Amino acid sequence: MSRRPESERSDWTDLDLLTREEASGRLRAEIAETETRLAELGAGQADRAERDLLETRLRALIETVEALQDP
Repeated sequence: MSRRPESERSDWTDLDLLTREEASGRLRAEIAETETRLAELGAGQADRAERDLLETRLRALIETVEALQDP
């Protein structure tokens, strides 16, 4: 609990919330960017580590969008 009087507390927590639709839209944009980046990567060994990270990120983004659709 905050020790400051309510009149001095920040209301950013209320202003910083996204609706499910807004969050889903942002996540879908990130998914598109990640898919584009994956398509740009070569098959070389030097790109393998980055590809692995991007594939992991892509799976997490997709799972999150799916979770937002099923409240």
